Amino acid sequence: MSDDFELDTDDLKRRMDGAMANLRTEFASLRTGRASASMLEPVMVDAYGAMTPINQVGTVNVPEPRMVTVNVWDKGLVGKVEKAIRESGLGINPQLNGTIIMLPIPELNEERRRELGKVAGQYAENARVSIRNVRRDGMDQIKKAKADGISEDDQKFWEAEVQELTDTMIKVVDEALETKQAEIMQV
Repeated sequence: MSDDFELDTDDLKRRMDGAMANLRTEFASLRTGRASASMLEPVMVDAYGAMTPINQVGTVNVPEPRMVTVNVWDKGLVGKVEKAIRESGLGINPQLNGTIIMLPIPELNEERRRELGKVAGQYAENARVSIRNVRRDGMDQIKKAKADGISEDDQKFWEAEVQELTDTMIKVVDEALETKQAEIMQV
């Protein structure tokens, strides 16, 4: 009989927080009609024979609400950075000015806003699935401990703890989605 079972809720919380961090990164990459340096984070440039994040080959700035600039440090990489931005799927047409690449952010139309809202919903659902997978792992650990002899009261206590943690994290995902969708729909 092992009555000293202790579920590592910190590990479960850390893993659920990882799903939230991933969701925030995905949300940051969605264009909302406003310029943001974080929208270029997923863009990778073929620099010096390796795929490199754009912020490691130049300085990303937001000089005005509808403009992002990338000041490329190495003149030889300007073309590669421009190509990486064009092929990134962000829907932005870069303009060259020496080693500075200017990215004017166009106004979003209503249809594009709805599409982005749906994409945000898919990102949120992926985060919910990740959180539920962590929940399932926790419940499996509890079931295994029950087979090893923990009391039914302890089992119910730990199951309630895992469920409460899951519900809290799902609520955070839903709130983040609401905020992002409101931001996307704002004209």
